[in-house]
Amino acid sequence: MNVIVTGRHVEVTDALRTYAEDKIRKFDKFDANITEANFIFSLEKYRHKVEALLKINGHIIPAESVTEEMYSSIDEVLDKLGRRVKKYKEKMDSHRKGDDRSIKVEVEYTEELPTEEQAGPLIIKSKRFNPKPMTSEEAAMQMDLLGNEFFAFVNPSSNDINVVYKRKDGNIGLIEPD
Repeated sequence: MNVIVTGRHVEVTDALRTYAEDKIRKFDKFDANITEANFIFSLEKYRHKVEALLKINGHIIPAESVTEEMYSSIDEVLDKLGRRVKKYKEKMDSHRKGDDRSIKVEVEYTEELPTEEQAGPLIIKSKRFNPKPMTSEEAAMQMDLLGNEFFAFVNPSSNDINVVYKRKDGNIGLIEPD
């Protein structure tokens, strides 16, 4: 596993680096094929923030923690990562075994387009990313792992960009182009 430790507005000491590396090495017990662990330490006034990203089989599992001490932030972020990796492993195991706990994907279309009078809120932030080819079930799992309300991906069978999203009734919806 490749461990990358960086600091923003804080000097990463050898003690912090080895503490984080030793703690993340304990994740090898999950047999999750973790290829990379990325830690970003930052200091904003009295807030010690640790952001962590794990790369597992092409999936990214994020976590972050803010406390008054850097070591407790590391412990907290690793607890969060531990729960998320365990959840990921359970989902992958049930997916491989063909378990009955499959994800329901519903397609929903709307034919009404908003007029200029119904103009909504302004776009204040824009984000660019490279969508990866995956099935709708894998995209739903990635959305759940990231804790997002939606997830855009490339459908490998049609090479179109699709979006899965969480519905208010608890199910997952799929948006596909015509």
